[in-house]
Amino acid sequence: MTPTRTERLWAAPLPLTAAALCTGLLALIVAGVLTGVGEAGAISDSGVLTRWGLPAARYIHHLAMAVVVAAAILAAVAIPSRTGPRDRKDRSTGEEHPLYSRALQIAMTAAVVWTVAAIAVLVLTFSDLAGLRLSADQAFSQGFFDYALNIATGQAWLAIVLIAGTCATLLAAVRHPAGVGLIGALGLCAIVPMAMMGHSASGDDHTAAVNSLGLHLLGVVIWVGGLAVLAVLAPEIARTAKSLSVKDQGGPEILGTLLSRYSVLAGLALVTVAASGVINADLRVSGPGDLFGTEYGLMLVAKATATLLLAGIGFAHRSWIIPRLAGSGAGSGVVSKEPEQSSFKTSKLLWQLILVEIAVMSAVIGISVVLGRTSPPVPEELPSDATPARLITGYDLPPEPGLANFFSLWRFDWLWMAIILLLAIWYVRAVVKVRTRGISWPVMRAASWLFGLAVLFWVTSGGPAVYGMVTFSGHMIQHMTLTMVAPIFLVMGSPVTLAMRALPTRGDGTRGLREWILWLVHSTWSRIVTHPIVAAVNFAGSILLFYYTPVFGLALEYHLGHVFMTMHFLLTGYIFALVIIGRDPLPSRPPHFVRVIILLATMVFHAFFAVALMSSSALIQADWFGNMGHGWFPAIDDQHNGGELMWGLGEIPAVLLGVIVCIQWAKDDKREMKRLDREADRTGDAELEAYNQMLEDMAAHHRPSSR
Repeated sequence: MTPTRTERLWAAPLPLTAAALCTGLLALIVAGVLTGVGEAGAISDSGVLTRWGLPAARYIHHLAMAVVVAAAILAAVAIPSRTGPRDRKDRSTGEEHPLYSRALQIAMTAAVVWTVAAIAVLVLTFSDLAGLRLSADQAFSQGFFDYALNIATGQAWLAIVLIAGTCATLLAAVRHPAGVGLIGALGLCAIVPMAMMGHSASGDDHTAAVNSLGLHLLGVVIWVGGLAVLAVLAPEIARTAKSLSVKDQGGPEILGTLLSRYSVLAGLALVTVAASGVINADLRVSGPGDLFGTEYGLMLVAKATATLLLAGIGFAHRSWIIPRLAGSGAGSGVVSKEPEQSSFKTSKLLWQLILVEIAVMSAVIGISVVLGRTSPPVPEELPSDATPARLITGYDLPPEPGLANFFSLWRFDWLWMAIILLLAIWYVRAVVKVRTRGISWPVMRAASWLFGLAVLFWVTSGGPAVYGMVTFSGHMIQHMTLTMVAPIFLVMGSPVTLAMRALPTRGDGTRGLREWILWLVHSTWSRIVTHPIVAAVNFAGSILLFYYTPVFGLALEYHLGHVFMTMHFLLTGYIFALVIIGRDPLPSRPPHFVRVIILLATMVFHAFFAVALMSSSALIQADWFGNMGHGWFPAIDDQHNGGELMWGLGEIPAVLLGVIVCIQWAKDDKREMKRLDREADRTGDAELEAYNQMLEDMAAHHRPSSR
């Protein structure tokens, strides 16, 4: 059978894709020449190979990393792993899906390139910073190893090399979608050291800069990498659409949804990239004059313009092209019910827009590489008269603590703001969706969820976040609110139950959000962490490990440590509240009396720990809290106040949890009694009659016989 023009278009080699990716190198060279990045330094010269090789290696590194992560994520959530129908245990019975195999092959190849590029960046970065030309002599080698093991920038790039190498190794062995998804998550971890380097690591408002850059990189990786993977997958899409029947999982019907699923991720990535880019740019430039009067500002304008162009192309994909390709059930546009001429034109336009998108995206990455080596208009160094608080925390002292200041002072944490907005929008949309279907959802559950998110926003961006860095009492307010207050309202919102009712069930062999949630709920990890004893020990015992080990100091000193601290407090509190009062599904749920015992035990532990803090004469993290220089009150007195706050903020919510448990206990008992009454009415109280008969038989057996 002679291939149609549409089939030839999709099955043809993609040299234009490679050419589009090379546009980024051209943009890098142009931007480097205009900004003088490729010129030799006035004091030292690392050589032309380093001056131009480093930006080129970083460009290849960014692209390869994006492809690895995007290919793993798409394979885990958008492409079926097996062909053939599903069996009774919801497993595919066919062979490995060719699209899935191709996606993993792309990911593994890109991971090898990523590893090599990361090693090149590590070596060339040392050459650039040390002002030494590349060589194999002993002085260069000794300096390089000291840089990689003891200098923060070298340690960050070494971590990226290890992450890339681990991903490449695992992708050669792992085939299960869950494992592939975890590899994609591991690849995303490389964003952390990347965000900690460069202008964001040393500039003003460190927290906002690092978080916004991390979100920016996250959006770019998913957006750019996903599009590049789809382009490379195109020939396999054409072959698969022609060879697999509609009865096979992953036949033409799943191919038509691949672009739609990527479109959802790309839309979220676009919003993330645009918003985080504006936030980060606001920290680096002081006004319109810096935007149009400096090389740094002009490159920002170029990036913003390109982003708007990409948004327009994405809108065309979403609103016109994807419905034409997916709406007919044809999938990729290869096997279509449309006339051949119309299908060819639609596919041709799709490819033209994809190539333009790749070219523009790669150019933006090239400009970003040069931008990262260009000094921003706003100085990055701390002023010479910086206060002790600013030297320690990176921020000037806030006003003296007061109740009003805890609700009027704000320092936005953009990472948690993004998470909170995403969760709020999803929850509201899910409630609207289930109510549209005629399924009831209590208003109080929605109100509880949104209030919990509001509390989380306040504690991560409001007064507790501001004072938590300079006073122990402020930190304790943040800690106990994260652990004891916000989780109660979030758990009562029953998000997992809502997700099960709102999210569609996939029948094409792929794992969507609903399938991943079910996998997590029934996983071994879930059974372990939600065990009542484990949840209680983790909830209470982690306090000892946190405050009486160096972990507390790491959380105060390092941005990543602070993020992990916030996440740990929130998750431990959420899991504990879920076990005690949650209505969402769990692998196993303890009886009510066990929940009450666990709750009482944790209350006693909190009380003893709070008393220990209140009576201690040793200052916890004295190097931090003892050197703020605020002069408001002695640091040890503030620690004692923190112990009192811990007692109050721990016991009051615990009492509330106890009341909720007792109410649920009474309701469940009442519900059980009604069930037993209905059962008795239906069976004529047969169970009670059988029990009475058993007692009569026992009495007759033991009754003395008459002589």
